Amino acid sequence: MESLSRRRALALGGGAALGTAGVLAGAAGAGTAAAGNRGTRPARARAAGAWHRLVVVTANIGREHLTERERAIRDVRHAVTVDGALAQPLVGWQEIGEGDDDGKEAGFIGKHFGSAYRNLFVGDKTASRVPISAPTAFNVTAHRVTWAHGGKAGVSPHRVLTEAVLELAADPQVKFVFANTHYVAGAFNGKDDPAEAWRDKMWQQHFAAHRDKVLAHWHAQGYPVIWTGDVNRTPLPLLVPGQEQRAFAKGIDQIAWLPGTNGTELRLNRTASVPMHVDGHDARVAIMQIRHA
Repeated sequence: MESLSRRRALALGGGAALGTAGVLAGAAGAGTAAAGNRGTRPARARAAGAWHRLVVVTANIGREHLTERERAIRDVRHAVTVDGALAQPLVGWQEIGEGDDDGKEAGFIGKHFGSAYRNLFVGDKTASRVPISAPTAFNVTAHRVTWAHGGKAGVSPHRVLTEAVLELAADPQVKFVFANTHYVAGAFNGKDDPAEAWRDKMWQQHFAAHRDKVLAHWHAQGYPVIWTGDVNRTPLPLLVPGQEQRAFAKGIDQIAWLPGTNGTELRLNRTASVPMHVDGHDARVAIMQIRHA
């Protein structure tokens, strides 16, 4: 585990301006076709769907002040309000049960993200450290785990990426993939560490899996991909130069997205952060909009 001072310095790199928004319902516009007396005229182009609010959070719980964990998880659930009503954020979690495996963090997620959510991969043997909380405003049509690399005793656990294919219940034409991950700590930091070469190699292997097995895999099927994670490197090289977009220019806690070709559009309105009080990480928030064009 990295020292608290280094984790704080990396995690807080690149400030964010606080904003508020919520998940807003909207009806998609419908195309029309008019019939004449002597036949059917060509259908008009379908109107673009309404923009829907989408709040995305990346939240690393950490391993320092363990008595603050429930507060941190509750504060993520309460991260954004609009007109006094809580938004339902889409959350990628990191370090759940990592180094403090008393089972409490999974319970806190269940308590504060309850029946209004599907808490994917919580308690999963392979992927429990990086679960996803998806509000029921989205249908989960598929989910999977992608292996990044194995662990090393006394250095790091194994690393994976968790993924969920989501469609907006109010407009099922709005489809995208949400992915979440946590890279190995301590790579490329220049410290005298017997495991430094292993850390660097595993970080690069994880980056390749993220790019090729997740982003490229789903992009080839037309999906836009929103991803969250603690990448343990700042600045993080773009996984897909010229296409990938980031909510934050710096910092190890990242929210990014790769546009797709299935007609689902994404745009960023503003960003925010949520103090976590557990260690050097604050949760980061991207307040976005999504629609089917």
